Amino acid sequence: MASLIIKNGTVYDPANNVNGEKMDIYIKDGKIVEKAARGAKKIDCNGKIIMPGGVEIHSHIAGGKVNSGRLLRPEDHKKLVMPKTKLTRSGSGFSTPSTFMTGYLYSKLGYTTAMTPAMPPLMARHTHEELNDIPMLDKGSYPLTDGNWFIMRYLKDGDIEKAAAYAAWLLRSTKGFALKITNPGGTEAWGWGKNCKSLDDPVPYFDITPREIIKGLAEVNEMLGLPHSIHLQANNLGRLGNYETTIDTIKVPSGTKNKDRQTLHLTHVQFHSYGGDSWKNFESEAETVAKAVNKTDNAIIDTGNVTLDNTTTMTADGPMEYYLQSLTHFKWMNRDVELETAPGITPFIYSPKMSTAAIQWAIGLELGLLIKDPWKVLMTTDHPNGGPFTRYPRIISWLMSRPARDEMLEKVNAAAGKRSSLASIDREYDFNDIATVTRAGQARSLGLSETKGHLGIGAHGDVAVYDIDPDNMDPSKDFKGIEKAFSAAAYTIKGGEVLVRDGEIVKVTYGNTYWTNPHVDKSLEKEVLSDIEYNFKRYYSVNLANYPVQDKYVKNPIELKIDAQKVGA
Repeated sequence: MASLIIKNGTVYDPANNVNGEKMDIYIKDGKIVEKAARGAKKIDCNGKIIMPGGVEIHSHIAGGKVNSGRLLRPEDHKKLVMPKTKLTRSGSGFSTPSTFMTGYLYSKLGYTTAMTPAMPPLMARHTHEELNDIPMLDKGSYPLTDGNWFIMRYLKDGDIEKAAAYAAWLLRSTKGFALKITNPGGTEAWGWGKNCKSLDDPVPYFDITPREIIKGLAEVNEMLGLPHSIHLQANNLGRLGNYETTIDTIKVPSGTKNKDRQTLHLTHVQFHSYGGDSWKNFESEAETVAKAVNKTDNAIIDTGNVTLDNTTTMTADGPMEYYLQSLTHFKWMNRDVELETAPGITPFIYSPKMSTAAIQWAIGLELGLLIKDPWKVLMTTDHPNGGPFTRYPRIISWLMSRPARDEMLEKVNAAAGKRSSLASIDREYDFNDIATVTRAGQARSLGLSETKGHLGIGAHGDVAVYDIDPDNMDPSKDFKGIEKAFSAAAYTIKGGEVLVRDGEIVKVTYGNTYWTNPHVDKSLEKEVLSDIEYNFKRYYSVNLANYPVQDKYVKNPIELKIDAQKVGA
């Protein structure tokens, strides 16, 4: 690996309290070091800003439903095509880009890490096959646990230790990173044509409620000492009045024992901040939700911004996708994954002339601007559900510029100004805020802040440089320049290697796949494994031996070993 000196840039590194300082960054052997190495290559970044490489906590980039989304929408592939070059493979897809293209596009934005959520454990092998295909990025995935029969039975019986031992086995078997919960209880209810619309609705045939599932899995997460909190998509996504469910959900888990993170990560909260009792009086409740987040130290959110595009929605929340297609009458796919979950897929057009879409656009920005602490709010689009991740530069410009928002409010349906508070918000993000919500905060929430999301000594040599001179550019006024600069990194450096220069790929590399392996008491592990073997023979259509993902099927795995021996001891 070449040694680098990144000179003369203006650095924004929130994790190390560096806010717009002129300084040099030294990289050796893929990591940031204190002193320049002899013969290091110099990159002059005078008149440019420097940030850590981007970190993506929630983006649907790999797995069964992503691939199904690509198959469902051939028309989507015409909207964005990347031709083959001497370095890169060809690709296509606007809202669901092909695997190789996904890595290239993220790298061009200055991103070096991306996590994909909502992996059905039964589909883990396929998910890793797609992750292996994605170049340029470190990555990981979150196995679904919300409708898992083992989890629900253990929690119903009050056996938290067995639930924890099973979760540890599941993470190891799927090479998963964190515990994902989608519409807790509702995905299993969907197998019987039902849903859980309240935190206290019982799951059919299991006699357990979403509230009990959330509380139990939060306890499991803390017992195992996992680096990331439970990653929760709350009940009633996209439903009118669902802000009440969101606020109720925030109160469910108890506090964490991990001082570096919250107990609960609530996903794409834009879709969970809806007021009104009909689509005619649909309105934003982002302000109410933001107040609840501001008051708690126990929860962090990602935004799920809507970018006003024609996109593809996909989620493990099968009943929600059925509801959505019943409104649009667009084509639709649904699947029941045995004993585990029930995803769905349908296209959606967020037309700026539609009142609903315009208000959704406003809600995502309201959340980012009304939650006071930028460390509590992470920028996402729930790619591709609110829009493709390639629109991040546009969201950044909206967050940094009230004039940019005002210009949009003039273009979109007037309901956005009347039924949200966006028009009255003066706050504008600065570059330090952007570095927090797209890098430092995401790495901290994942529990990877020792090596990612910052530019301190020992961090990975993941650096993004943008052609922005903060001394001569006012983001509030030149918001189009901000969007342009963040759309094409001047340099994307990963592990000390320059991958992107002036927005073009100059080197292709493959990153690591992160997964967690908490170890529990051997006798408890043996007891749970016996239960797994018995129930696999009774209920699963695959043999247990064919279920786990072996190490050889994961490209460049990084195993995070966690000592949870106290479980079952």
